[in-house]
Formats: sequence, C-alpha cells, structure tokens
Amino acid sequence: MKFLIDFFPIALFFGAYKMADIYTATAVLMAATVVQTALIYKLDGKLQTMHKITLVLVLGFGALTLGLHDERFIKWKPTLLYTGLAVALAIAHWAMKKNFLQMMLGQQLQLPGRVWHRLNIAWMLYCLFMAAINAYVASYFSTEDWVNFKVWGYVFPLVFIVAQGVYVARHLPKDQ
Repeated sequence: MKFLIDFFPIALFFGAYKMADIYTATAVLMAATVVQTALIYKLDGKLQTMHKITLVLVLGFGALTLGLHDERFIKWKPTLLYTGLAVALAIAHWAMKKNFLQMMLGQQLQLPGRVWHRLNIAWMLYCLFMAAINAYVASYFSTEDWVNFKVWGYVFPLVFIVAQGVYVARHLPKDQ
C-alpha cells in the first residue's frame, strides 16, 4: 500500500505527459503530491521531513515551471532534492557527528554503529548518484526522454532499497 502511495504521483505525471504535455503533467504532479501528502498524514498521523521537503519542492518548482512556462524547473527539482539530501547527511555525519538514518530508524532497527555508518555513507553516495544522473538526463536529453527516465529510473531506488535490505538483514539481531 505504501509503495502505491509513493508511486502514484509519478505515474499520474507520466500519464498526463503522454496525454497532454509537460505543463499539464506538472500541474497533475503538484495536485497528486498534495493528495499523497494528505494520505500519508492521514495514515501515519504525521509527516516525515522528507515528505515536507518533497511537497515544498514539487509545489515551488512546479509553480515556477507553470508560471514561467519553463520546463527546466521541474526537470531540475530531483537534482536539487537529491543534492540537498546528500549535503544534509554529509553535514550531519561529519560536522555534527550525527547519523540521521540512525536517529530516524534506530527505534525500529538495532544495528551496530559501523553498519549505521556504512548505511549513511551509502545513502549519501546514492543521493549524489541520483542527482548526477538526473542532471545528466535533464541537460542532454529531450523532455520526452527525461519523463521516460523518471518512470523507468525507478529501478535505481528499487535496486538500492533491496540491496540495503539484504545488507541490513545480515546485521539484525536474531530476535528482530
């Protein structure tokens, strides 16, 4: 169920783009993200920081895209989001000596400190990879190719999450 809630804005964006254009798709994405955020809030009773940031960026970059009639804004939103996440994780990790992943998930997962450290580094690298690949596709490919990449590019987070799950499973206490 959670995966469907996470995926439906991009699915609606893709469908709207195929039936109309990038501007219609952007408006659909904005509306779908508001609905998605409301559903998450209704189900969980709260929003994670990531949900709030995503909502603000989608609405902000979507408004710029529609208001200025310039598709570059919506195309660069993922790059900004992933870069921001990587920078936030890095600053917390090295400057503040905090591990945000452990702070957010430490209640649910009992893992050794070195595993949390590796997960944090893996998330930083993953975010930088996703920022770079989105920037590359947004810069050097057509809008059609970028939209297709947004949908089929979901293989990257799926592979990353599965690999992370396999790695974490090896380090969980036997009673979890």
